[in-house]
Parts: sequence; C-alpha cells; structure tokens
Amino acid sequence: MIEKERIKKLKSQEEQWKEKVLMPVLKRFPERKERFETSFGAEIKQVYTPVDIPEFDYMNHLGFPGRYPFTRGVQPTMYRGRFWTMRQYAGFGTAEESNKRYKYLLSQGQTGLSIAFDLPTQIGYDSDDPMAEGEVGKVGVAIDSLEDMEILFNEIPLDKVSTSMTINSTAAILLAMYIAVAEKQGVPMEMLKGTIQNDILKEYIARGTYIFPPEPSMRIITNIFEYCSKYLPEFNTISISGYHIREAGADAVQEVAFTLADGIAYVKAAIEAGLDPNVFGKRLSFFFNAHNNFFEEIAKFRAARRLWAKIMRERFGVTDDKALRLRFHTQTGGSTLTAQQPMNNIVRVAFQALAAVLGGTQSLHTNSFDEALGLPTEESVTIALRTQQIIAHETGVADVVDPLGGSYYIEYLTNEIEKRAEEYIKRIDEFGGMVRAIEEGYVQKEILNSAYKTQLEVENGEKIIVGVNKFTTEANKPKEILKVDQELEEKQKARLKKLREKRDNLRVKKMLEQLRNAAVDDKENLLPHIIESVKAYATIGEISDVLREVFGEYTEAVIL
Repeated sequence: MIEKERIKKLKSQEEQWKEKVLMPVLKRFPERKERFETSFGAEIKQVYTPVDIPEFDYMNHLGFPGRYPFTRGVQPTMYRGRFWTMRQYAGFGTAEESNKRYKYLLSQGQTGLSIAFDLPTQIGYDSDDPMAEGEVGKVGVAIDSLEDMEILFNEIPLDKVSTSMTINSTAAILLAMYIAVAEKQGVPMEMLKGTIQNDILKEYIARGTYIFPPEPSMRIITNIFEYCSKYLPEFNTISISGYHIREAGADAVQEVAFTLADGIAYVKAAIEAGLDPNVFGKRLSFFFNAHNNFFEEIAKFRAARRLWAKIMRERFGVTDDKALRLRFHTQTGGSTLTAQQPMNNIVRVAFQALAAVLGGTQSLHTNSFDEALGLPTEESVTIALRTQQIIAHETGVADVVDPLGGSYYIEYLTNEIEKRAEEYIKRIDEFGGMVRAIEEGYVQKEILNSAYKTQLEVENGEKIIVGVNKFTTEANKPKEILKVDQELEEKQKARLKKLREKRDNLRVKKMLEQLRNAAVDDKENLLPHIIESVKAYATIGEISDVLREVFGEYTEAVIL
C-alpha cells in the first residue's frame, strides 16, 4: 500500500503542477470540451497518479495471474501458453449452407465454432409454423430436428472442435441434439467441449427471445447444470451474457452489474436445487461486449473478473479457485457498426478486439464490416478473422500477461467500475434479487435511460461517430451483400415434411408424453426426456409446445 505521507506529498505536488503549469496553458489553449467523461458519467482527468488510487493494495487489488482475485487473468501464462479461441459467430439459411461456412472458417484458421440460430429456432417454432414465415434461416441457421443438426456437423469431429451455441429458451433442446450427434459420431459426452448461452434472464431484460415464465425457465437451467455436471464435465453450462445488455443501450458499469446480478440469480437457484457451487461454478462462463472506449473496456473486463471472484467467495462460500474464475467470451460491439462508410468498421473492430485481448478474454468473435447491411460475406468474415490473427501473431500484445496492469488510469477505472457495479448489485438485492428487479422493470428502465442519453449525445454532436454525424461522405456501399434466398425456406419446409413422414411417429408421441409427465413433476430433470425425444426425431416445435402446455408463455410487462 502506498504510504499516506507519500500520497499527501504527491497530492501537494499535483496541486502545484495544476496551478503553475496546467492552468496557464488552459487559459491560452482551452481543451476541446469542458468535461471529459466515461460512458457511465465519471469525469476523466488530464492525468492519473497514485493519488487516484490511494487505497491500492497490490495483492488485494491485483495479485498474480491465475490467482485470486484474478484481476490479471484466469491463467498464470494466459496467451503465452495458447491464444484465445478464435470463434467467428456464423450461421444462415439451411444446415447445408452453414456447414459449408463452418468448414471454410476452420480451413482459414478459426479454432472454434460459434453457431447463430434463426429466430424460429430460438423461440421454439418449426420452420413450417405460420409464426416462422419469412424468418427461416434469416439471422441464423434453421434447426428443426436432429436431422438438421446431423447435417450441420457433417464431417466436423465433435471430439476435436469446441462449439458455442447462442441459444437460450430452447438451449436444452439444442444441447440434447448436440449430445445425440456426438453419440452418432461415437464421441463420448465427457469429451464434448463448448458452451450453450442458456441465459434467459437477459432475454427478459434486453433481447426478447423467451418462451416460458421465469420460474420454469430457471428450472430448465438448473436441470442443465445438474445433468452436465454429471455427464458433460468439460462443457460450459451457461454463458451469462452482458453482450445483449450492452447492445440494448447499457453503459459499461451496467453491463458488468446486470450480468453479474444475473449470475448471482443462477448460482442461487442452483444451490437451492441442491447443487454444489464448487462443482457447477467451474462450468459457468460469461459473454461480454467490446465497445469503442478502449481503456474503459479493458478496465471493465478486469473489474468484472475481480468482482465475480469476490461474489463467489464471500456471498456463496466457494473455496475452489477454479469455481471463482470468471472466464468469458467477447464479441465486438454490433451496435457500434455503421451502415455509413462501412469500411470504417474494420478499424473499430480491430480496436475493440485489442481491448478484449488486453482485458484477458478466453475467446473472441470479431464482427464483419458489412453486418450493419446484411449477413457477412466470405470476404468480410475472413477480414474479421484475420484481424484476430494479426493481433495474436504480429502485435506482441499476447507475449506478456496483463501488460496494462499498474497503469494509474487503468487501475482507477477498474476500481471505479467495480465500485459502481457493486452499488447496482446492492440495489438489486434490495428488490429481492434479479428476477424481482426485472419484473418491477428497474433494470429495463436503467438501460433505457442510458440508451436515451447516448442517443441524445450523438444527435447533439457531443458524441462523434465518424461517418455518421461527422466526416460524412457519399461513400458507396459494398457491392456484395449476402442475402438468404427465399427458396431455402421452402427447402427447409420440404425436408421437415419428409422427416415427419418417415420417422416412427408412435415413438415420438410416446417420448413427448413422457416429457410432459416429467415437466408436470417439478422434481424430475427434463434433460434425459428431451434427449430421448430428440433421438426419436421430435422437432424443436413439438418439444417446445409440450413445455408451453405445462409451463405457459411469458408476456412482457409494459415498462414506462
């Protein structure tokens, strides 16, 4: 800890510098604006010194990489051992189309798959359901049954590839399909590596692809925790997502606070279901956004890691270091991409990716420059992947662990984000937890207020977006924009019709009835019944409909 007398002396010297050096310059040459501030409203000074971190204690605030409080990273060697997983989020049209894209990305050096599912798949509708019309394969791949999943992973060995699936309300069904495909490939469950997003609370907050009310949704999640802790020890059972919270308009502090508050709710629910946080805590993972404010983003990742370790140890009594570690995936900010001058997005993404690496991410997706216009093309997704590879192999930033650790500004920001996030979590506790805070609309209102503030700053010119509200030109859009052919929807419907004709429908009916009975009995784990239904080639819509009948559907409250 820096001695109080030294701080006092330094503070006096800083005041002298301000009076004799800084003020005369400011009188002659005023700064660009009256106040510089972070995304969360904290004022940014001209320079930072030990005065700004007076209570700084190396071991309690930083420590060493791979040790509590994990501020400097979850592994002792970080990227000196191996690089982060380069995981490009991809999926569109049918399983055949997406399979081709995955093979292409793997051939270009991608080290993990990240699957985007279309909206009908995300909310439990088959491709031939009237609710799915016009949406099949548009924002991700259409998966109706195990047959589609078999095609999606054709010639992709699941014992060699780590797969992340961005799926929430239907996560149990897609995980069941993944397990069934692995079994057909002869891959034991214990060898499977990957992540299902499985974070339903942020759907109620920010994204909207929910099906069931919170209580049965939390039951399904804890069922997944329980099943995977027994049979899929290498699989991450949830990716607690701040990404979509940030995309909805949250600032950096809100992203950390609301994500960790969701995490607290999941851990609490799992403990109440009789699970050991020292066991399931090892398979929790997180998903954060990387925005444009470079230093703020680096500090955000470090603050989240330190705060989560403290929460798990102090609130839940976790003693296993591996269950204290906040491991996270990062995706560069989709909402920061501009349709105007889209090539500028390459630069934005590069800095965002660099912030994620300097912040200690475990895996990374870099957005393609054309995603504000449509699905990424092969050219644009290759540039996005090459961005990661250049950072890894050419910049040298991966050669040392936490290179910005000890920077007065970085440490001040880390402390400030942690402190403000803790204040939010305390308020959420006062509501009775995250579920109650969501039901009351508190979280949504905070995000809406932040989004409104940011939009006003852009419209007033206080916040500059290059190519949008300043430095504008009549630049041409890219000539090639990938669009999903409408014929693919018809092809998907035809395959689904043929599947229903050739499968054993008596077996399907039997498996779905067993699932319904298990859903009524709130003590029974649903995963084994969902897996058997999937193996019988029951569709995602049929399985979801059975659960809808038992659990009902969630209707969003109007937040004013």
